[in-house]
Amino acid sequence: MSIVKAKKSLGQHFLRDQNIARKITESLLPMTYEVLEIGPGMGILTRHLLTNPDFSVHAIDIDRESIEYLHAELPEDRERILYGDFLKMDITELYKEPFSIIGNLPYNISSQIFFRIIENRHLVKQVVCMIQKEVAERIAAPHGNKSYGILSVFLQTFYDIEYLFTVGEKVFDPPPKVKSAVIRLTRNERQELGCDEKLFFNVVKTGFNQRRKTLRNSIRGLIPPEYESDFLNMRPEQLNIDSFLQFCTELQESRKIRKE
Repeated sequence: MSIVKAKKSLGQHFLRDQNIARKITESLLPMTYEVLEIGPGMGILTRHLLTNPDFSVHAIDIDRESIEYLHAELPEDRERILYGDFLKMDITELYKEPFSIIGNLPYNISSQIFFRIIENRHLVKQVVCMIQKEVAERIAAPHGNKSYGILSVFLQTFYDIEYLFTVGEKVFDPPPKVKSAVIRLTRNERQELGCDEKLFFNVVKTGFNQRRKTLRNSIRGLIPPEYESDFLNMRPEQLNIDSFLQFCTELQESRKIRKE
């Protein structure tokens, strides 16, 4: 059964190098027993995962042809290979306890997947994934770096990020036009932000949408006229995670006082 054409339309490229597949699956730390693979495709990672006694693995794919193919190839594990959309599924129906995520993520929806992971950070303790190299560099970028942006801040707020290794184009079918990279996200100890979460997300998004401007100008609509802070004279990429949180905490207090 050929499913390459169908999956390519979804932005998926099939990994065909067993050594890379083994290296990816071995990057998954035994932090949780339950593991969810997103986008198994033809099952090159799935086969390695299912033979690992440290994990109980489920795989989910939005493409029915992939599911049918894997059910035929791995009939003894068909109950673990599920049809569904990770972006729309209620994760709590499948997992009540913390779990890890692994996958060769479709390039065109990888950012959406990461935002979904953030929403479920109380359950997702670890993520090992292969994504476009440029996106991986952006996620792992420190403050002050030109690649540092919205996704960097949001993910680094809740996860420790490790850029593990780069993957060339020739190990895929069809080969992508860009290099890929494998990263690992490990849930950090931050449970509370110390400020309103909605305000934090809004400040970060609004600031980086006009990243060349200082925060004073880029988030003008979010700050009271009388509010003053040294942070306002900085551009968003100059603030690390703690600075963003401190700024939002101070801004929230100022807005509260103004309302009173």
